[in-house]
Amino acid sequence: MRLPLRLLVPLAVIAAATLFYLAVAPWTAGRARDEARATALGTARQQARLLDSELNKYRLLPIVLSEYSDLRDALSGGTSADAARRLDRKLAPLAERTGAAVIYAIDARGMTVAASNAARADSFVGHDYRFRPYYRLAMRDGSAEYFALGNVSGRPGLFLSRRIDGPGGPTGVVVVKVEFDAVTRAWSNDPGTTLLVDGHGIVLATTDPREALRTLRPLSPATRAAVQASGQFGSAPLPLTYVRPGTDPTRLTIATPLDVPGWQLVRVVPIARALREAAGLARLATATFALVLLLLAALLAWRTTRQARAATVRAQLQAAVTERTAELSAEMERRADADQRFRAAREELAQANRLASLGSITAGLAHEINQPVATIRTLAENAQHHLAAGRNDRVGATLESAVALTARIGSITQEMRRFARRGSGRVEPVALDEVLDGTLLLVGDRLRGANVAVDWPARGQPAVIAGRVRLEQVLVNLLNNAVDAVAGRDDPRIALLVEEQETCVTLIVADNGGGIDPALGEEVFSPFVTGKPDGLGLGLGIARDIMAQFDGALRIVPSPLGGAAFMASVKRA
Repeated sequence: MRLPLRLLVPLAVIAAATLFYLAVAPWTAGRARDEARATALGTARQQARLLDSELNKYRLLPIVLSEYSDLRDALSGGTSADAARRLDRKLAPLAERTGAAVIYAIDARGMTVAASNAARADSFVGHDYRFRPYYRLAMRDGSAEYFALGNVSGRPGLFLSRRIDGPGGPTGVVVVKVEFDAVTRAWSNDPGTTLLVDGHGIVLATTDPREALRTLRPLSPATRAAVQASGQFGSAPLPLTYVRPGTDPTRLTIATPLDVPGWQLVRVVPIARALREAAGLARLATATFALVLLLLAALLAWRTTRQARAATVRAQLQAAVTERTAELSAEMERRADADQRFRAAREELAQANRLASLGSITAGLAHEINQPVATIRTLAENAQHHLAAGRNDRVGATLESAVALTARIGSITQEMRRFARRGSGRVEPVALDEVLDGTLLLVGDRLRGANVAVDWPARGQPAVIAGRVRLEQVLVNLLNNAVDAVAGRDDPRIALLVEEQETCVTLIVADNGGGIDPALGEEVFSPFVTGKPDGLGLGLGIARDIMAQFDGALRIVPSPLGGAAFMASVKRA
């Protein structure tokens, strides 16, 4: 019997979701284990580095102590020698400062002659430690490291020993006992349990006090007998740990080796919560997958039953889009045309401003040209006289001077033509030195005629991103305004300052005139707003518009000369 479509679709979705969950659940669980393993391994390595660092610090102590003269005197003088008591007084603060559990010296007979705990009831002084492996190994090999329970304190620790040699042979051993309480407290800040185990799997130190002196794996009878015979761990029964690696799937075990041969740092981290979250993620993904399948099925049914209506809607939408696109295209064309007209009008206004500026500086430029022309005439007459007198060398020098003056006239007229030309509108790297030279050529005569003291920038300025003619126009406008502002003063002064910033260059035109009327303020940049009786109020607005074309700015700043100051900022090239 064929099932109806309304029953077939839900059954298919349930079957697909079941298969999806069976595939995703193991993947999310494996990913959770991998992330937990990576985190546990990183933590284990960090804790191992901490332990290795601590042990390396304590390994230096026996080496440093071997250079103590009091140590050698105490080892050769016995337990009652004055040197032994002096050594007691030195070892006590040294152990306190370094964190060592105890520091003591054993002579060649195996007797402890001095110790940092000499003043306490559990003093090691007078104890015979010939039976201790760390003493025998150090006397034989020069140094030794041995973990065991303390014979007096009963506390576990690592004994670092070093042989002290004298002129006649070994005089004894110096020992530093290191306990791991501080290290295990630091390890406790990390989640999970940390175990320090030796080569037999015996837990030497741990963040869980219950796990101390237990074993990760069963000891063989021979190993257990050897450990008990050595007295390394006293009468401890050495049972198995509570956290047996591999027996609980909700706990992850990571081991990393240490500098001490056979030692390992073992991290046991619970992952039950991570596995629950992974299972929840798998269920959520399955539910999402089933929902998507249902939505796709619903969409397919909707498309099948509503195809005709959808075609009509698409046609209507396409028509509306086409109509709107045409409207937007027409609007964009109108805006582009208006923008083009605005740019043309703006350039016309700037051109008119330049021509108006030329009218005010033409007389000065004519004076600049008349001087070299008169000098050229004089040089030509001198050349005639020298030529008639046969002084050819002077003729050559005179003509060279005349050529240089003609080049001067050429630069003046070229600057006038450049300034009068309509700008190209291009913004490109421009040498600021050339802009400053052109500006000075245009307004220099007016500055001299007005008897104004001018501070002008030195050469060697950086290049900027601008249009040369338009930037000169801005500076000419600002300098002309400054000349007008200082007219009639006893000590007229103008400064053109250049300051380099990280990404831009600022040009400040300052004067010591009367300043800007506070009632005007920023309004001076508006068209037809001016503080001059005969001014039009267009120059500053055009100048600010030009600086905006360069992605720069023009604004009023405090004047270092006490009058008015304008700062034009432009990008560095």
